[in-house]
Amino acid sequence: MPLTLAQVGEQVTIRRIAGKDEVRLHLAELGFVEDAVVTVVSALAGNLILQVKDGRVALDAGLASRILI
Repeated sequence: MPLTLAQVGEQVTIRRIAGKDEVRLHLAELGFVEDAVVTVVSALAGNLILQVKDGRVALDAGLASRILI
């Protein structure tokens, strides 16, 4: 299930990241790696604000849909 389907306030675990190597590397640099725990802080039109590790990151719907939970 893609991360875009998670509910606000829900804490989820990343199972897989799809896409090209450049996309996966970019997401890994932001802290989105397999088995990482992410909390959905806010969602608006598919765009998400996520709590990952000690920071918050905003992702558009395109990038968020590549993260599978």
